[in-house]
Order: sequence, then structure tokens, then C-alpha cells
Amino acid sequence: MSDLPSARNQPWLTIIGIGEDGPAGLGDHAKRLIASAGVVFGGSRHLELASSLIRGRTCVWENPFQKSVDAVIARRGSPVVVLGSGDPFLYGVGATLSRLIGAEEMRTLPAPSSFSLAASRLGWPLQEAATISLHGRPLDLVRPHLHHSRRIIALTSDAQTPGQLAELLRISGFGRSQLHVLEALGGERERLRKTCADDFDLSDIDPLNVCAIEVVAGEGARELALTVGLDDALFEHDGQITKREVRAITLSALSPRHGELLWDIGAGSGSIAVEWMLCDPSLRAIAIEQSGERVARMARNAIAFGVPSLSIVEGSAPDVLQNLPEPDAIFVGGGGSEAGVIDAALRDLKRGGRLVANAVTLEMEAMLLSLHQQHGGSLTRIEIARASPIGRMNGWRPAMPVTQWRWIKK
Repeated sequence: MSDLPSARNQPWLTIIGIGEDGPAGLGDHAKRLIASAGVVFGGSRHLELASSLIRGRTCVWENPFQKSVDAVIARRGSPVVVLGSGDPFLYGVGATLSRLIGAEEMRTLPAPSSFSLAASRLGWPLQEAATISLHGRPLDLVRPHLHHSRRIIALTSDAQTPGQLAELLRISGFGRSQLHVLEALGGERERLRKTCADDFDLSDIDPLNVCAIEVVAGEGARELALTVGLDDALFEHDGQITKREVRAITLSALSPRHGELLWDIGAGSGSIAVEWMLCDPSLRAIAIEQSGERVARMARNAIAFGVPSLSIVEGSAPDVLQNLPEPDAIFVGGGGSEAGVIDAALRDLKRGGRLVANAVTLEMEAMLLSLHQQHGGSLTRIEIARASPIGRMNGWRPAMPVTQWRWIKK
């Protein structure tokens, strides 16, 4: 019996990163692979850069992109070359293809990424900078990174992005930040310009650009602390909000872990779901709220906190829970005493998942006491008092106590 691997497990797909310098930046091995390929996939810019090397058929990426992905996979077992920008596995085509094609079936020859090129031009240690992609994504994703003296390198979508980014910095209180616009890195058209966000007036920007920010926080800048229990004043709300101290304890009880999904039932302002997502970019949340006014307010909060991918479902639980993806954690705040809500949460929670319910009313507290007696878990009484003036003196004013039930599904 032959020890040779099957054709399916041999590298038939070659992914080559190419820079703006075209063939000049490629090694001899990469050049030979491109020249010998029967078919080469890539964006029109990539194919043009490598045109002097290509001997086979070219396939420009189609819209929607999935059509081209399917075309690549259809040639499984036959030699295929795919061209990508810089490092194809850093927000690139390699990352997309690797979800459907095993590592043993491909070889990759990366070039320096745009992040690496930008850091080298600026003299910034790359490991000390925040690196994010705003290419085809909301600019609001930059908001959680806006801390005084932070350095940020961001991939952009087009020539308009630098100006839009400068405006976001200005209105958020970071107008004195230095904005570097690095254009056509690695090519003959390469150019580096710098301006203050407040004074942004750059024109004739190359669509192929990277933005780097040296963050300067002005007075009152919206800096989002690296902690749970953010200031209530940062949220737009109508009083229906889990207060910061209770929110911090609640997030601790929910215990977010990489890649998990939260259901926030009776979300109100969305503060729990928002802070859950701020814990890590991999985290997802679905906020369920029946008030249309609160839904609109919650959507604004999601943007203001830089988590625009927060999924918001308008409607009443438990009716709207039926077709939602299975959650790893559930928080029940407002509306928890409504018929069927807790039963649905217990039923739909993933095995090993955490359910946290907070009660401020006697009726909801009685329900949690009963649930604790039936199912176990833990009960916590949260009592907060804040100092406030009493005439010319100060005294403690207690907030409404909160009873919290935490349960893990076996």
C-alpha cells in the first residue's frame, strides 16, 4: 500500500501575498508558481500587478465573493494560485479560504502586511499598537481603542475613510489626535502625510490607504475604561438601566468567555449586552426589548460604545426567543417575572451555560427564591448606598436592594 497522501491532502492551492511593488517584491519561488499556474484568482489590482508573470487563465473576484470561493473549491485537487494583499491570513483571502480548505491542502507565501509596513514607516513597535480593520466595517469599531497616548493602525475602505475617521475623533473629544495617512504602501505612489484630526484638510487621497492614530484625549473625551461597570452617564437611558455597581457584579456572574453568545432579556438601555461585548471582540450578544423607543436608544448606545454588531430583537419574551441561536449565557433583568420567560431561559440555555437573573421587586425576588429551592445555584443580595447631601451635612442613601440568582445548566 502506498504511503503517499491522497490528492485531497496534497497542497493544490497556493496563496501568494503580493505588495504594491508587484513582481519586484516576490521571491523566485513565488514567481515560478504564478507562471506555471493554469488559473490564477485575485482582485483586478492583484492580477494587474502580476500580469507580467501570469501565463494561465485569470479569474477576477466576483460579487458576491462567495461565488469565487465556490469556484476555487470546485477546482480542488488541481493546481490553483490565489493572489492576495500582503499577508493573506491577516484580514485577507487566506483567512476566508481556510474556513473551507484544510491547511494540508494549501501552501502560503505571505508578503509584509499593511500593518507591518505602516509600523515600519512610522517607527512604531507593532506589538504596542492596536491593529484593527475598518475595511468594509463600521468606523465605530475604533471607539473602544480611543485612550490617551494609544497608538492605533487601521485598515480603511477608501479615500473617504481618513476624513470620516478624523470627524469621529473630533466629535468624540479626540480632535487633537495626530492622524497619519499612509497611501499605496510599498509601491511607486507611496506617500505619508500627517495632520491633526481637528484640522483635517487632506485631499487627493489614494483609495489604497492605511490610517494611523496617535490618540490625544481632550477634556471630556469619551474614553471607555478597560473594566466592567462603566459610568451610567455614558449610556443613553430612561432610568431603565442596571446601575454600574450591580452591572459589574452581574458581568462577573455571567463570566464571559471567548466566542460566547449572550441573551439579554428585557435589555432596556442595553448596558449589560454592550459591556459583555466590550470584554472581547469575539463576544456576541442579542438584546431583547419590547419597547420601540428603548430599542432605538439601545441601537444608539451600541454605536457610541463601538459595538455596532449588537443584535437587537424588538418584541416580548418568551415569544421572540423561539428561533434565536442557542446562548452560552442569559441575563434576565426587566420583565423576568412575566409568564414563561424564566422557563424559556432554563429550557433554551446551552448545557454548561450560565443564567443570571436580577430582582428588585418582591414578586421577582419570590420567584428567584423558588427557583433557587428547585434548581440550586447561588443567591446574592446586593445592597448599595451612596453619599448625598442632607442639609449642610452628608449621609448614606441606600439604593433599592437587588437579589441575584446565578445558575449553571448541567
